[in-house]
Amino acid sequence: MTAARAKSPTFPCVRCGRPVRRAPATKQRPRTIACPRCRYLLYDYPRPAAGVLVVKGDAVLLLRRAHTPRLGCLDVPGGFMDAGESIEGAARRELREETGLTVGALKPLGFYWDTYDLPGFGKFPTMNWYFVGKWRRGVPVGADDAASAEWVPLSRLPRMKAEYAWEHMPELFAALRKWAKRG
Repeated sequence: MTAARAKSPTFPCVRCGRPVRRAPATKQRPRTIACPRCRYLLYDYPRPAAGVLVVKGDAVLLLRRAHTPRLGCLDVPGGFMDAGESIEGAARRELREETGLTVGALKPLGFYWDTYDLPGFGKFPTMNWYFVGKWRRGVPVGADDAASAEWVPLSRLPRMKAEYAWEHMPELFAALRKWAKRG
């Protein structure tokens, strides 16, 4: 079996049930998922995700991932948006599901591109929107995709890069530190 074939998706075509193949992007079209039998074609577009950086004094709430990809790495409460959901609504839902917390007003912090590696499917691009909110009350408890939740001082973030789950996190945390300095 070739390396290209080993990385192909392992799910069936929605039309005929045969295994589909993932084709790389070209200058004329984005990456696609296609059925070699019935020629059903699906463009492999980015997936939207949203998260919340919860700040408590000079610390931010981070999670340890409970599942692959990036099992055990530090992450921000957040995840993929559901159909029909607003970006802020998705961020709030993910925060509640992963920590049990709710927050008041949220302020947009930024947008970041990244990739997500799904076993049996490969990498796909993600569009990540983040909000920042201040902690009010409650004890965060890791749940859903989070093994644990911990308050991390903002000053420690640059020294923890090796533990980050995603490539965009150094830029995200730099934006958070600028937000905190503005008060």
